[in-house]
Amino acid sequence: MSVDLAFTGTSVGFGGIAGFLIGYAIKKAIKIMMIIVGLFFAALAYLNYQGIVTINWDKLSASASGVTSGLGNATGQIAGVSDQIAPTLINFGIPLTGSFAAAFVLGFMKG
Repeated sequence: MSVDLAFTGTSVGFGGIAGFLIGYAIKKAIKIMMIIVGLFFAALAYLNYQGIVTINWDKLSASASGVTSGLGNATGQIAGVSDQIAPTLINFGIPLTGSFAAAFVLGFMKG
């Protein structure tokens, strides 16, 4: 059994670069979304403090938890995604998936 070093090197390189970029981008997107959500709630709290609006915080909390659990259920039930992605990753083997995972973690930490 011969090992194709060019294919292995390409798989490791592509997996590493793609994993780092995706991890970095996801971390930046999460930070931006959290800033926007934080500013929104700060504005709501300020308007509530000034008496401009009245907010039922208990009802808002119940609605938010309902939305998050609904999103969790919806993303967990996407049909066919894992059936299509898993064989593709397995065909490339450990070099691609291993380097992708390691670089994803590095990119997420640096982001």
